[in-house]
Amino acid sequence: MALPHWEATPDDLLGATRQIKAALRDRIAASGRTVEQVFAVVERRVQAAVDEITAARRAGESIWPELDYADLAAGRVPAGELAKLRKRGCLVVRGHFEREQARQWDADIVDYVESNHFFENYRGPGDDFFGSVGSKPEIYPIYWSPAQMQARQSDRMATVQAFLNRQWKFESHGTRWFDPDRDSLYPDRIRRRPAGADSAGLGTHLDPGTLDLWMTRAYQRAFRHLFDGDVEAYDPWDAAHRTSGPQYPGTTMCSAFRTFQGWTALSDMDHDQGVLHTVPIPEAMAYLMLRPLLPDVPDDDMCGVTVNQVFPAGHKWHSPLLEALSGIPDVRAGDSVWWHCDMIHSVAPVEAQKGWGNVMYIPAAPWCPRNEQYASSVRDAFAKGESPSDFPAEHYEREWPNRFRTSDLNPIGRRGLGLD
Repeated sequence: MALPHWEATPDDLLGATRQIKAALRDRIAASGRTVEQVFAVVERRVQAAVDEITAARRAGESIWPELDYADLAAGRVPAGELAKLRKRGCLVVRGHFEREQARQWDADIVDYVESNHFFENYRGPGDDFFGSVGSKPEIYPIYWSPAQMQARQSDRMATVQAFLNRQWKFESHGTRWFDPDRDSLYPDRIRRRPAGADSAGLGTHLDPGTLDLWMTRAYQRAFRHLFDGDVEAYDPWDAAHRTSGPQYPGTTMCSAFRTFQGWTALSDMDHDQGVLHTVPIPEAMAYLMLRPLLPDVPDDDMCGVTVNQVFPAGHKWHSPLLEALSGIPDVRAGDSVWWHCDMIHSVAPVEAQKGWGNVMYIPAAPWCPRNEQYASSVRDAFAKGESPSDFPAEHYEREWPNRFRTSDLNPIGRRGLGLD
């Protein structure tokens, strides 16, 4: 069944929402099942996962899988650990980098921003979402420091990214949807939260897109099993149709396809000090995609999803999912933390934080048509020392003489920027 879609902003967003919801309901009905029947399948599966996670948490068990970098790099990860990674969709890599290397990068970032008088010139948060975290600043709009680029183009980072990419089904229907062994060097920011800081954290949300998840051809195909009534065949690890096609205008957070979002710790952080939490159920995306089609949601409402805001996940529409929200374990400088791109996540608030809470945001974003297209804008931003186009146009680094340069790129970095 042909569905309406929009590759540009419709004049009437509410009308478009009503139209797409009606078309999706009709598409499901054409399968001989109702929306309620399809959603009930997802609801049972997700609730079973929620119950398992909450029981494990009550028993004091670790929710997040943990792997040593040495085992990952040597290809000796036990099958049971791989199964747990795919079930939970998240991972802590212990010793991804040597602790002293991570601590040195942290010190280098301080030198980088201080030598360029960043704090004297800081103009406040460039976006309301990250501005809500509270410290001044907590999120540094810095992208091209030698420390960040060295981590992005390192062999150890490429090894972990390839391992994570290969958890996905990247070939199907005669198509290779992405190259698991080549990443696109997606540039993101830095977080440095000082000891003693108060932070409001970040509420539960998702980053894979907003209305494009329902309103573009590519994602209608990516989620085809949900809308064709064949919900049992839905696989959150199938990359088919996710790696090409435009986003819906006004989508916020990420123009690239990321298999996993991630960050690398530059300081030691305890699990109760305002850390990352996720709902570690990759299949929960099916719940989120079908929930707006149920009759208790107004026809002009996508459970709060709209343009120019992140995808919200809250108690009004998604309360059962949030029971599984689980924080990372204690981490040390040099560990890295990863979570499936579709997963609900948040950052817990903290008062009078103990110790620093410093990270570099580096995801796994494999080379594919969508990421190749975004790489062209990244190359331009890199050359000019500007903020990448996915982020507020703050451009602090334009005149900074000690930012990372093209001559500093190694083969991994050049390939990640599409230069080779």
